[in-house]
Amino acid sequence: QVQLVQSGGGLAQAGDSLRLSCAPSGGTFYTLGWFRQTPGTGREFVAAITRSGDSAYYDDSVKGRFTISRDNAKNTVYLQMNSLKPEDAAVYFCATKPDRGSRYSPGSYDAWGQGTQVYVSS
Repeated sequence: QVQLVQSGGGLAQAGDSLRLSCAPSGGTFYTLGWFRQTPGTGREFVAAITRSGDSAYYDDSVKGRFTISRDNAKNTVYLQMNSLKPEDAAVYFCATKPDRGSRYSPGSYDAWGQGTQVYVSS
């Protein structure tokens, strides 16, 4: 079973940048994704990257502003968030999935990080 430890997040002003980190350990996975959740809503897909780092995928709402990347030497996946908007404020989760199921669906993921809060003030 994969364990995921998240770090980063916090408070930013609109237009600022933040970086989230996710360090997986144990087990194997095919894709690591980032999701976000606001009160009263389900987890929505933000971005995903394959284990190899060869392919990355983004929700349209963050395309061009967020970048997902993998540092194999540190075994860490990053979500660089630039040009933050108030609507980006949420709890962000990283998660891993095997080689089946939709990368865009939280139900396809079987291991989750603890979540980290991102606040964006206008």
